Amino acid sequence: VCSLPRKKEMGKRRIKANYQNMNFLRKMGGYFSQECLNETTDFRFPMLITKVTKKNVTVVIYEFLQHTFQLFSRNLPEGTWSTSNIEKFQNGIHHQIEELETCVLEELPKARNSFQAWILKSTGLGVKKYFQRIFNFLKDKQYSHCSWEAVQMELISCLIIFDSLMKTTHYKEVKSFVFGFFVRIW
Repeated sequence: VCSLPRKKEMGKRRIKANYQNMNFLRKMGGYFSQECLNETTDFRFPMLITKVTKKNVTVVIYEFLQHTFQLFSRNLPEGTWSTSNIEKFQNGIHHQIEELETCVLEELPKARNSFQAWILKSTGLGVKKYFQRIFNFLKDKQYSHCSWEAVQMELISCLIIFDSLMKTTHYKEVKSFVFGFFVRIW
């Protein structure tokens, strides 16, 4: 059950796990070399994600993590990236997905009104298209080292956005929980 105290604790763990995953992602490929500058592109991050309500943040992050896990499960650059950090990153993402699954399964049926359902569907579709652009880019570049470096930099940016989104949402939840508690005892 995804009660408010459990969500609060999960929020703290999610922020910490996101930070750890960001570090594994940074370390796995090294620095973005000058030779790779020609291999960059605008993947068009779906900024609609930043507009979701705190009720829907968990669902959006869950969807994003699933696509990230799929992305890092195939055609990785051989010999140039740290296998140890790739595995740590994959394990961290997988653990976050498993932890979020319970809450997501509870939250999806709650999106009863058509607007809330539309928001979830739109953001989910935006995330799917975003990752399709990334997959297509890698395929077009024949999964080259430089194309993976570009994707690595893109996903670090995404994790920074999610870190900010999670912190904002987490603090709003804590603030509203504390406020609600004081209103009840008064």
